Amino acid sequence: MKRQASRPVLITDAERSQDEQLRSRQIRYVTMMATRVVFLVLGGILISARVPMLWLWLILCAFGMTLLPWLAVLLANDRPPKEQHRLGARLRRRNTETAPPRSLPSQAPASRTIDAED
Repeated sequence: MKRQASRPVLITDAERSQDEQLRSRQIRYVTMMATRVVFLVLGGILISARVPMLWLWLILCAFGMTLLPWLAVLLANDRPPKEQHRLGARLRRRNTETAPPRSLPSQAPASRTIDAED
């Protein structure tokens, strides 16, 4: 893909490498799953300690233990959006290309019929 000469690319506009993106998603996933383990351990401690309003704390822990894995997978598979100027350039280029006509010609060209019998 050619870059437009009129628009310089700054180093601050450069995308992160795929390895950096993958690494940050892995760290986010492990952090969220570790938080899930903390909720599990906290639920066990709360049951053994018999704290007041135990039902509320256990509901919050269960909510965290079920919601976090779902969010962790969604966020781990999430990639940054593509840059808008790349998509816009493709659309502009596609719109400027000449498209073939979508309708049939109004009249067929005159053709000569050759008969096998002379």
